[in-house]
Amino acid sequence: MTWFICRTCAVQYRSSEQPPPACIICDDERQYVGWQGQRWTTMEELAAEGLRTDVRDLEPGLTGIGTTPSLAIGQRALLVQTDHGNVLWDCPGFLDRAAVDRVRELGGLAGISASHPHFYGCIVEWSRTFGGAPIYLARADADWITRPDPAVSLWEDRVEVVPGVTLIQCGGHFAGSAVLHWSGGAAGRGVLLVGDTITVVNDRRYVSFMRSYPNLIPLPGAEVERIVARLDPVEFDRIYGGWWDRDVAEGAAEAVRASARRYAAWLDRMQSP
Repeated sequence: MTWFICRTCAVQYRSSEQPPPACIICDDERQYVGWQGQRWTTMEELAAEGLRTDVRDLEPGLTGIGTTPSLAIGQRALLVQTDHGNVLWDCPGFLDRAAVDRVRELGGLAGISASHPHFYGCIVEWSRTFGGAPIYLARADADWITRPDPAVSLWEDRVEVVPGVTLIQCGGHFAGSAVLHWSGGAAGRGVLLVGDTITVVNDRRYVSFMRSYPNLIPLPGAEVERIVARLDPVEFDRIYGGWWDRDVAEGAAEAVRASARRYAAWLDRMQSP
C-alpha cells in the first residue's frame, strides 16, 4: 500500500494499492488539474528526484521549512517555537531527515495545523514522525481531508493550540480558512501566519483576498469585511504569508485594513453604472 501525493497540489492521500482516480483538491474550482493531466508521486520518488527541504530561521522563535526545488504550489511551513511547545503551520508535501532533525533540535511538536486544504501537504507524516502530534483542522473543511488519522482534531471559531498561539477561523478562500496568531512574535508586537487566507501581494505594503488565486475568482466585498472583522480583536504588527519573502514586516494590521478598503472601493467602481 502506498500514500500517493498529487503532483499539482502535493497533498498526500490515504494508503491504496493504486493512485486515486482523481485529486479532489485539484478538481475543485479553486485549484486546477495540471496541464499534463492528473499525475501522482510518492515521498520516495520525490527524494529520488533530488528534492530536499530548505530550513531557514526567520526571526527569534520562527523557522521556515520549504523544499528545493519548489514542489507543487510551493508553500513553506512555519514552525512557531514557544516555552509551551512548538506549532507547525502549513505543511509542504515533502519532508526529509534534515527537516525532522532540525525540528527535533528545536523541541519537537506540540501541535500541527494548516490554513486550508491546499496546504495540508503531508501533514499526517509530520504527526506520525513526532509521535502522533495533534493535528488541528477546521471542521468546516473536514470533507477535504484526504488522509484521515486519529491525530486529527476538528475545531471551529478559534482555539488556542498552546498558550499564546491561537487558530482563528476567517473563512473566505475556504469555509474553514484560518490564520494562526502568535502573540509573542515580532518582539511581542504579535505575528499573524496567514497562508493565503489573506495573501501578501508583490507590493508588500498590501494583502489581498480571493476565492481562487490561480483561477482569479474574487470574493464578495461582504466576505472580505467579515474576514477583517474576525481579526479586529487581535493585535499583530507582522504577517508571514505562505511563500518565502511574502511577508509584511511591520504595520501589518493597518495593511490588512487598508487593503480591504481598497478592495471594496474597486468593487464599488465596477458595480457603478
